[in-house]
Amino acid sequence: MEKIKENLCKPEKRLAAVCGLFCPACGLFIGTKEDPERLKEIAGRFQRPVKEVECHGCRSEKRCFYCHENCKMAKCAAEKRVDFCGECAEYPCAELKVFQAELPHRIELWESQERIKKAGFEKWYMEMVEHFTCPACGTLNSAYDMACRKCGTTPSCRYVNLHKDEIIQQLARRSNNR
Repeated sequence: MEKIKENLCKPEKRLAAVCGLFCPACGLFIGTKEDPERLKEIAGRFQRPVKEVECHGCRSEKRCFYCHENCKMAKCAAEKRVDFCGECAEYPCAELKVFQAELPHRIELWESQERIKKAGFEKWYMEMVEHFTCPACGTLNSAYDMACRKCGTTPSCRYVNLHKDEIIQQLARRSNNR
C-alpha cells in the first residue's frame, strides 16, 4: 500500500482527468492497480468483463469502457488543445455541468479546476493525494470508501468527511438498483 502511495507522489497528468477528477481516488483505478476483487465487483455491477473496466488513468491508453466510450470532455480538450477544462474559453460548458451534477465523486470539479488554475497542476495533484488519504494509516481511498479500506478508520479521508451525505445517498441508490 505504501508503495502505491509512493508511486503517486510524483504528479502525472495521465492520472488527472481534463474535467478535474483525480484518477487515483477512483475505484476502477484502485481495483486495477491493487484490488482485483474490487474490480470484479465493479465489473459485475456494469455486467462487463473485468478487462473492460480496467483503468490506468483518464489520459492513459487503457481506460474503463465507460470513459473510453462516453467521455466527451477528453475529446473536446484535445480538439481545443487545452490540458484541463478550466483553460477553455467556454468553461464551464453545458456538457461539464451535466457531468458534474450526476455523481458524488464529481462534486469538487469546480474547485479542482480553480485550484489547478491558481496553484498549478502539480500542487493540486499533491493536495489531492492528501485529500483522499486516510489520516490514520496513509492509505489512498476512493470517494466511495466510507471507511478506510486498509485500517477501517471512519471517515476514510477528508473528501468523504466533507461529502458523506451525498455519498451515502448514492450508495443507497446503487444498492436499490441491484
